[in-house]
Amino acid sequence: MDAEQVTPPHAQHGEGPVWHESWGGLRFVDMLVGDILTVDVSSGDVERLHVGEVAAAFRPRAAGGMIVAIERGFATVDADGNVESLGELWSDPGVRMNEGGCDPHGRFYCGSMAYKGSPGAGSVYCLDTDRNVSTILPEVTVSNGLAWSPDHKLAYYIDTATHRIDVLDYDASTGLVADSRRPLVEIPSEDGGPDGMTVDAEGYLWVAMWGGSAVRRYSPTGALDGVVELPASKVTACTFGGPNLDELYITTSRQGLSDDEQPLAGAVFRARPGVRGLPALAFAG
Repeated sequence: MDAEQVTPPHAQHGEGPVWHESWGGLRFVDMLVGDILTVDVSSGDVERLHVGEVAAAFRPRAAGGMIVAIERGFATVDADGNVESLGELWSDPGVRMNEGGCDPHGRFYCGSMAYKGSPGAGSVYCLDTDRNVSTILPEVTVSNGLAWSPDHKLAYYIDTATHRIDVLDYDASTGLVADSRRPLVEIPSEDGGPDGMTVDAEGYLWVAMWGGSAVRRYSPTGALDGVVELPASKVTACTFGGPNLDELYITTSRQGLSDDEQPLAGAVFRARPGVRGLPALAFAG
């Protein structure tokens, strides 16, 4: 399955795409410059909103605006683009937030990592609807994709350094059941590292492959079911969008690449895989 280019290579490190009608469609982050980009998918033009030193992950808020993971904590962004930090969770400048998402109850989770990728330096945090923060998974390395099954009974999680996709039980009243974490898919290193992901309406996982020039589709039992090839190696994340949620939008990075090595790295791409995705879950706090 091939993908078409939607935007020029606007992003240094494009990540975390989210489609939501409240903001007119697609947004994603240029993570390490701290910007959230709103995309006109017809023209490929973008508008940037600077939210901090790092814009790691974001989701819509049920009350309007967005919840955002910034470098060392969380922030709200209102409809006018005003950013309000909810405070730092740690002081170490060598560790930053990386990727996350909302659960069906409206909690927002985000995981951290060391800038140098130090083993076990990160954690997965949960911002509850009352804005209290708890640590769910300590000692992770490169915390990445997090998504829920359509029946909301399971969550899927990626720590890229493990070269696995893991599955956890999910309880609506308490959230992720940390001690239920178990491997679902083992990914050979030659295929790239699993990065961001999304789940379609059939319960299949779509996983971006950092260094693998592809997005891979896996069944709920872990079987490889399809591949979207990309003209950029550092594929970071994906989400379903479009009026019918049947278009797969894919972000890429040009981090560490010269402009002439991969001229399309940093662009957003789109595939039409013949399945629909699930609506973005919103933060209820």
